[in-house]
Amino acid sequence: MQCVVKMERSKGFAQRLKLFKNGMKSQGGKMVLFPDSFDELLKTASQELKMSASRIFTMDGAEVDNILLLRDDESVFVSSGESFCGQSSNVGNVIPCSSMGKARESRVEDNDEWITLNVGGTRFLTTRTTLTKDPDSMLARMFSTNETSWSSRVDGEGAFLIDRCPVYFEALLNYLRQGALILNDKVDVKGVLEEAKFYGLSKVVEELEDRIRGKEKKSSIFPMERDEFVKILFSAPSICELRCQGIDLNGADLSNLDLRYINFKLANLAGCDLSGANLGNCCLERADLTGACLDEASLGGVKMPRANLEGASLVKCNFEDPTCHKANLEGANLKCAILDGSQMTGINLRLANLKGASMQNCVLHDATLAGADLENCNLTGCDLQSANLRGANVVGTIFLNITTPLHMVHLM
Repeated sequence: MQCVVKMERSKGFAQRLKLFKNGMKSQGGKMVLFPDSFDELLKTASQELKMSASRIFTMDGAEVDNILLLRDDESVFVSSGESFCGQSSNVGNVIPCSSMGKARESRVEDNDEWITLNVGGTRFLTTRTTLTKDPDSMLARMFSTNETSWSSRVDGEGAFLIDRCPVYFEALLNYLRQGALILNDKVDVKGVLEEAKFYGLSKVVEELEDRIRGKEKKSSIFPMERDEFVKILFSAPSICELRCQGIDLNGADLSNLDLRYINFKLANLAGCDLSGANLGNCCLERADLTGACLDEASLGGVKMPRANLEGASLVKCNFEDPTCHKANLEGANLKCAILDGSQMTGINLRLANLKGASMQNCVLHDATLAGADLENCNLTGCDLQSANLRGANVVGTIFLNITTPLHMVHLM
């Protein structure tokens, strides 16, 4: 059994201690004034080392539970609950951890450190890895091992104090753990949204805002009709960019209208008749165009990333833009869509879902189809000169009578 002898501390000058995290080399620690009590030592260690300190060990692994057992200018290891795993300042080998029953050859990594939070009176136990998963968030800045400017108060047990709602925080903590935002029916979505804004979790903010818009869109009883929309269209100055983000035009007849530069992001255009319409340089990001008819529409420079065009008809559409802005349909859902005879030079269809789509006789000069799903897609008679199909799924794809030979380099 190891023994620690009580020593008289010197008088007449400031007394101090050197603090190191359990499992870290004896360098880069924190020098602090000698505390008056063991509880004060734990609080000081929690603040200086940004951890939930609960156990103190000497350099040779003896656990200390009384401040009188420590000497002036002594170096100690601080643990958040795990057994001693320190490293001697004189020997370069790792000291065995008693909890394992055998020697460990690896030190405890900083990001695996367990941290206790006290959020609005509710305690949460998590790891530094979880809290710093989103590097741009406030939590990452608060608990990053590279952060030195932030400090937080701790409670009597060393848990970091955060004065926020624990119910909303729990949902965000689970998101950081799992990578998916799961909310039960009793949790207010808007409350979680405000909490996500506070912590700077931008991806959660975007997802929650989309959910709220979706609920509001579903609550709309009557979608806007053509006449009503045309009045809005004619009342707006021709030089003004019309914002129709999230608008519900489900099944509306918008054929042959000049709709250039309108922002239709997240709009509901399912089943709409847009045949012959001019949608040049429109923003249709994540818009719902399921089953819509866009035959012979002008789509030059259109922005449709992640739009849903499943089952839509886009026969003889023109995606070319005189201003050289290329149409962007990256990640769009064009499953079973009909695009026969469309002019699609330079179009971006990267990662798009074109499973079962008909693209016969399309012009796809310099088109980007990398990573696209072309399973059972019909590309009969297409011009694929300089098209990029690297990584695309071409299982069952029909390449009959293509006007340009398809080399293996296009697919690799």
